[in-house]
Amino acid sequence: MQLPRDRAESSFRSKLLLLVLPLILMWVLECANFLAGGALGQFGIAPRSASGLYGIFFAPFLHASFAHLIANTPPYLILGWLVVQRRNSEFVWVSLIAAVVAGIGTWSVAPADTLHVGASGVIFGYLGFLLSRGYFERSLSSILLSIVIGAIYGSLLWGMLPGQSGISWQGHLFGFTGGVIAARMLARNNASEEVRAR
Repeated sequence: MQLPRDRAESSFRSKLLLLVLPLILMWVLECANFLAGGALGQFGIAPRSASGLYGIFFAPFLHASFAHLIANTPPYLILGWLVVQRRNSEFVWVSLIAAVVAGIGTWSVAPADTLHVGASGVIFGYLGFLLSRGYFERSLSSILLSIVIGAIYGSLLWGMLPGQSGISWQGHLFGFTGGVIAARMLARNNASEEVRAR
């Protein structure tokens, strides 16, 4: 029989692994990309290119440079940790929905002959999820978390506006949209589970 403390430690470890393993992959791939002279960048999202569709799944793990990855690491860890707190499955769904919506949106509207890489679409997905979860769930804890996240990370929303050189605002905008979609879908799912439990 597993004691409450053992369960808590096991849950903590599983959440930490779920969050950190993708980040480790990002760092491994960036090291490989550096050694390969940036050759892995070709697997990013190439708008309206058939081969560029693969980038929808590869781009979140690839980065343009170590500086790019270093800039993405803290918000990924902080926002991702807040998302994974309730359920591991919730973290997986938010990550997948944000990545796919960000990828498809970027592939569809970004300028031709550009390549888009980086985890920022997923990070903005976490932001969109955390900011909108309070609205969809209408629980006090979710609303308070949304307010706190808005106060701390609200300035990131400027990253969804066009005009910043070298920034894939399309990935940010559609990643955020994916996070909002995930919040809506998961709020419905949680509400259905509560009804069935009764």
